[in-house]
Amino acid sequence: MSNINLFEKRRQRTRTQIRKNNAGRPRLSVHRTNQHIYAQIIDDAKGATVAAASTLESDLKKDGGSNKDAATSVGKLIAERAKAAGVDTVVFDRGGYLYHGRVKALAEAARDGGLNF
Repeated sequence: MSNINLFEKRRQRTRTQIRKNNAGRPRLSVHRTNQHIYAQIIDDAKGATVAAASTLESDLKKDGGSNKDAATSVGKLIAERAKAAGVDTVVFDRGGYLYHGRVKALAEAARDGGLNF
């Protein structure tokens, strides 16, 4: 099996567990590339994005895009924007990525910023 198939299997397994245990909460979805990290809060009931943040934004470019400090900044920013949109409880969707490194840094920063998950 190739790595893409393993990644997709892990991603689908994660998404299935989120759907089972969601209870109507929006999900904090994370996407990671070699150069950047992206986070968005998605309301699956409405099919709409409530808040989004990434290292592509001009105020976060100074941190660089591919390190834990940048992921921490994105986590804090997504928490601020979620609070402003009236969201305080979410389900964390790691999207097939291991809960380690930049993904973990983003999640912990979002928790410190006031999001509950």
